[in-house]
Amino acid sequence: MTPNTISAAAAGTWLLGDLKVNRIGFGAMRLTGNAPFHLGTPSDRNRVIGVLRRAVELGVNHIDTAAFYFSRLRSANELINSALAPYPDDLVIATKVGPARDTSGEWTTPARPDQLRGQVEENLRQLGRDHLDLVNLRLMGQDSIAEHFGVLAELRDAGLVRHLGISGVRPEHLAEAEAIAPVMCVQNRYGIGARAGDEMLQECAARSIAFVPFFSIAGDGREAGASGAESKQVIAVARAHGASPAQVRLAWTLQQGEHVLAIPGTGNPDHLVDNLAAGALQLTDEEITLLDSSGHHAT
Repeated sequence: MTPNTISAAAAGTWLLGDLKVNRIGFGAMRLTGNAPFHLGTPSDRNRVIGVLRRAVELGVNHIDTAAFYFSRLRSANELINSALAPYPDDLVIATKVGPARDTSGEWTTPARPDQLRGQVEENLRQLGRDHLDLVNLRLMGQDSIAEHFGVLAELRDAGLVRHLGISGVRPEHLAEAEAIAPVMCVQNRYGIGARAGDEMLQECAARSIAFVPFFSIAGDGREAGASGAESKQVIAVARAHGASPAQVRLAWTLQQGEHVLAIPGTGNPDHLVDNLAAGALQLTDEEITLLDSSGHHAT
């Protein structure tokens, strides 16, 4: 597959409520630099704006971002606004609320329920939107999400938010949220070697809710990115297909169910093309079994 034939549509589609998205999208966390948040070297502004525009050209119509994705010089939301506004009609932008950082970039106390409207409005301002397509409530250690999710449901009823999701949660949180308002997606850590999310993967499938894994490529590297060390199983499958390890990890993720959406992120145009090409990579049942044996079941 050449760059001219690569399309995010190759992975198929899913409905987030009434919004149809291609199952392979784009995560914005790494737009701000070679490391997320205030660490690392700031990204080249023109380069990452080009990456965003190229992503849309290649069929990406689902972008995951957050107002707390910023470095000292770059804001992911501002970059998205500059690159893509006026936005294509079919582009779905998902944001997250809950975590909070101060102006120096340090993490602060997560938002109280009464502060969530301010976080939603901050995303609206930065993105230049009059409503948000989808807002995920990121769990930040609380046992119950009812009060926080209830506030977001009120903002949805007020027209500031179209659809709701939850992130970093357990099945009991999903049940709690669904009793308040429809849940369109669940964002949890999940990937080869990080299989503690299997129960939530299955819960979402049973409810026809999108499951949106993060760190599917990075694995244990988490925010720092992939470590470069790969299991022999991933390497073997990659060699068999003439693919990169990242492509194998994304293909495995997408083949966990038609309700699974991938949101790999990068500020590198070559990595963008590589990631999107994974949507057309079909692994055999034997390769899936081999990859399932790779690594460990992270908690």
